[in-house]
Amino acid sequence: MDLTWSEFERVEMRVGTIVEVDDFLEARKPAYQLIIDFGAVIGIRKSSAQITKRYTKEELKNRQIVGVVNFPKKQIGRFMSECLVIGAVGEEGDVILLAPDFKIENGLRIG
Repeated sequence: MDLTWSEFERVEMRVGTIVEVDDFLEARKPAYQLIIDFGAVIGIRKSSAQITKRYTKEELKNRQIVGVVNFPKKQIGRFMSECLVIGAVGEEGDVILLAPDFKIENGLRIG
């Protein structure tokens, strides 16, 4: 089923910087808990991401990513995920994060 342009416009994708990364030990599949700064208007959001195959915690800290900030919150164990980090999923389930080529202002909208 195709999306209409107005439906696509409702998806709020923004640039954010990962400011903290922790192992998510309670997750069923290997994952990290991320704290992401989406700028002054959106603020700080938490997310869980199954990106441990491609990225170390050190590689993720201070990295800019693209995330969806207007999905409903999702409870994952005792952790509340507040946004969805966007990535391409490879054949073996590994995720390659989408990110800007250059450092830009946190909170800028993708459109």
